[in-house]
Amino acid sequence: MSGRVVITGVGLASPIGNTFEDASRALQNQTHGIARMPQWGEYDGLKTRLAGLVTGLNLENRYPRKKARTMGRVALLSTYATERAIADAGLAKSEIENPACGIAYGSTHGSSAAQEKFCSSLFATHSLKGLEGSSYIKFMSHTCVANLAQFFGATGRMIPTTSACTSGSQAIGYGYEAIRNGMQDIMLCGGAEEMHFTHAVIFDIMYATSVRYNEQPELGSRPYDSERDGLVVAEGAGTVVLESLERAIKRGAKVYAEVIGYGTNCDGGHVVSPSSAGMGDVMRLALQDANLSPAAIDYINGHGTGTEAGDIAECQAVYNVMGEHVPISSTKCYTGHTLGACGVIEAIFCLAMMQDGFVACQHNLENVDPRCPPLSYLPGATRAATLNTVMSNNFAFGGINTSLILRRSV
Repeated sequence: MSGRVVITGVGLASPIGNTFEDASRALQNQTHGIARMPQWGEYDGLKTRLAGLVTGLNLENRYPRKKARTMGRVALLSTYATERAIADAGLAKSEIENPACGIAYGSTHGSSAAQEKFCSSLFATHSLKGLEGSSYIKFMSHTCVANLAQFFGATGRMIPTTSACTSGSQAIGYGYEAIRNGMQDIMLCGGAEEMHFTHAVIFDIMYATSVRYNEQPELGSRPYDSERDGLVVAEGAGTVVLESLERAIKRGAKVYAEVIGYGTNCDGGHVVSPSSAGMGDVMRLALQDANLSPAAIDYINGHGTGTEAGDIAECQAVYNVMGEHVPISSTKCYTGHTLGACGVIEAIFCLAMMQDGFVACQHNLENVDPRCPPLSYLPGATRAATLNTVMSNNFAFGGINTSLILRRSV
């Protein structure tokens, strides 16, 4: 029989708070973390001026230079979140350094700031003079998992999940499978992203960023709304500690929730155009894994980026698979789109809702796009709710889809 897998620790760095408690309060109070970026005006043609930023952390001076010299901001964010998660779970150093503890972690790519610095110098001077040997480690695609392993001395299974906006959710899913199948006792799972102007550029040239609300940052991220005009790029990191239920009980650990279902698949079609069929199939996979019917789900945290094609395809998939009665909202209206970090950050938000008894409604959902099917959207003020079983969905470029199902600890 497959082993049961639970979440025993969380760590967070997000635009709406750098602790579990702060993020929960922000969601309940409908506090957003979107800021204006007037400095982006120096890039000719870049139209958006909005971003979700992590503030209040002095990451550059937090860790010894010997430990941090191979870290860009994305790895520093992941280290902070993982440090907090390990402490929250009450794990000893010896438990992390044991080969039975692995890491699954991802980001869209490595440190964009480090890559910009390296390439700017090389291309401008046509010389290797002044280039640092540690630069590549900062911007390589698996910089988070590699730096986390070195920082914490982890020697177990390492799973880099570099799959854009499903990086964090795939990390949780692969960690869950590793423990459930007896391959590891503990998995540190998460995702991270650092803010850099190139992230805004990438989506801007696709006409996928919000520009209408540049002077009103609180209104910019509005998934599913008829007046949305694109996504808001953001940064952040989240880490969850996974372990077997048996192990957690034996050591007397706090259990936030149980991971009971996971699905991942690929549309197998267009690289950037979302597929409602693929999204629907991944929800079915998660429900099948959890042995649940759609009626058993109390709430869906939607991917909801605020792009026209993405929102419509996602809502149609939810309608086809889950029906119209399951409450759904996207917490990106508060954080913006944290890209490689969103899957785990939003799973942590789901844990907060389950623990603190509420559903996060959407303060910017004023009029649902009529092209979206009639789902149980959640506009307006925060609502008290008892959530026992929730689904968190994420979808990425390349047609990669994920769906996670979490059950509240009782």
